[in-house]
Amino acid sequence: MTKKTVTQQYPDARPALPPRSRGVIGLFEENCTVCMLCARECPDWCIYIDSHKETIPATAPGGRERSRNVLDRFAIDFSLCMYCGICIEVCPFDALFWSPEFEYAETDIRDLTHERDKLREWMWTVPAPPALDRGAEEPKEIAAARKTAEKLAAAQAEPTEPPEPAGPQGGES
Repeated sequence: MTKKTVTQQYPDARPALPPRSRGVIGLFEENCTVCMLCARECPDWCIYIDSHKETIPATAPGGRERSRNVLDRFAIDFSLCMYCGICIEVCPFDALFWSPEFEYAETDIRDLTHERDKLREWMWTVPAPPALDRGAEEPKEIAAARKTAEKLAAAQAEPTEPPEPAGPQGGES
């Protein structure tokens, strides 16, 4: 009460936001498996997902065909969203993230339904996660990926010798 009030000149000067502030939800499409958990757990039912099944041929002879879900539409209606973050928490494949973007006002409420292209644009504004504490254990996913990458690099670094030509065996003439 003893300090003078300061008016922020918003359009001219952007506010300094906290590092992990909640703005909009960004979508990392490559991680989305169309499991529909985010849409089912959303208390406002503001997430719309459409998909279709795609058959993948067998990779080995005698193998069986596989099917997978392919994402056709992923949209969030921000006029309904209450920014609770449940969709982000329940996503098992880390496809949804909080972005600090907050300037997405529209003149018509029907334009607040943003499709996956717009959600993907916001994904690139998501800040990197905070660094681990000193002495903290490396996450198992990162450790497994690092070990696999090291094995591949070691296998590529080893020179491969061509096989020796097969000559006459034993004493047969």
